[in-house]
Amino acid sequence: MKGLASAPGDYVYFKSQVPLHKISIGSKQWRYYDFGPKSVPPLICLPGIAGTADVYYKQIMSLSLKGYRVISLDLPRVWNHLEWVHAFEKFLDTMNVHHVHLYGTSLGGFLAQIFAQYRPRRVKSLVLSNTFLNTEKFSASMPWSPVVGWTPSFLLKRYILTGIRDGPQEPFIADSVDFVVGQVETLSRDDLSSRLTLNAAAASVGPLLLSDSLVTIMDTNDYCAIPQSLKDQVSERYPGARRATMKSGGDFPFLSRPDEVNLYLQQLHLRRVGVEPKQDQISGTSKDGNAGSLYENEDDNPQEGHGSSGSHFESHEPQSSSNAEGSHDNNGSENDDGPPKDQVSFDLPESDHDPQASGSETCLLTIISISAMASGIILLPEQVFSSIHFMIQLNLGALYTAKTLKV
Repeated sequence: MKGLASAPGDYVYFKSQVPLHKISIGSKQWRYYDFGPKSVPPLICLPGIAGTADVYYKQIMSLSLKGYRVISLDLPRVWNHLEWVHAFEKFLDTMNVHHVHLYGTSLGGFLAQIFAQYRPRRVKSLVLSNTFLNTEKFSASMPWSPVVGWTPSFLLKRYILTGIRDGPQEPFIADSVDFVVGQVETLSRDDLSSRLTLNAAAASVGPLLLSDSLVTIMDTNDYCAIPQSLKDQVSERYPGARRATMKSGGDFPFLSRPDEVNLYLQQLHLRRVGVEPKQDQISGTSKDGNAGSLYENEDDNPQEGHGSSGSHFESHEPQSSSNAEGSHDNNGSENDDGPPKDQVSFDLPESDHDPQASGSETCLLTIISISAMASGIILLPEQVFSSIHFMIQLNLGALYTAKTLKV
């Protein structure tokens, strides 16, 4: 995996603010992030084959700032779908979470539906993105699945990555692919084998007790590793579900189109299914173990996206889909380490002499004033250039007058 130093800036900031949890429940190892007010029913994010808990970091940062609780986890090493149901239920019991809202992409969306089928009382709503109802097509394309456990890790990674579109792509989609490829490199052979087994083992989603009105389908219209025919089956299964269609975004819209995805998650889904955010309880646990606000000081709140991913950490509503692509422009935020770049300030030592400044001190102050305004000319629009020039002339006139009076 790429080093953290070469990762997107907003991801580096996320890692510095949100702790990664690792727990063992029975024989299963769980790796997850849990951020936001604990009194709010959580939105649990389930990744696809190539994903990890980290791929939803943009959703964690955005939604937690608005008062929602988000849990993002790695899929555990399980080898059939019933084992997944039992393992996930034990995880929820350990977390003391009784009712959940599930957001799953690709394989994660399939597993979310399987859990809702077998544990209907625990699942309050579903968000399904680029997912499917049965594994028949994947099973047919992977005849070597019985020996997947003995396949070398590099071959498993190569097989998974061949499903991700290569070649020229728009920058934000290319960045999302690079990030996920880096996450794949962190997965062990057992992790990869388990996920491929779940993706290829014969299974299908049965009828759900969950009402279609509590289901949101969020798909992209451009290239996706999940065939369009399989996505159409999901839409036909839930005719009463809300639809959120993105014109583009690739396989990982939660990374390439975070503003749109966060908007749909918050306004189209969570609010509609009755999840009330607790903005007065926006808090989390930092890496030092202390509970507190994500941004204890407003100056620590980054006002613009970092790195190539272009996502913003803002406490207001995410931009609408029509403006999402434009949200990646820099906003010219202030530098926390000093004054804004368009301002010049000077710290002058206090004088121990008579309150009335000498002629040399007057001259020094005037020169400083002229230097400050001259620096500002470069940054200010041309329309006010003449005004600045006039002000400089006034200062020079004042200096000349002061010298004449002194004499």
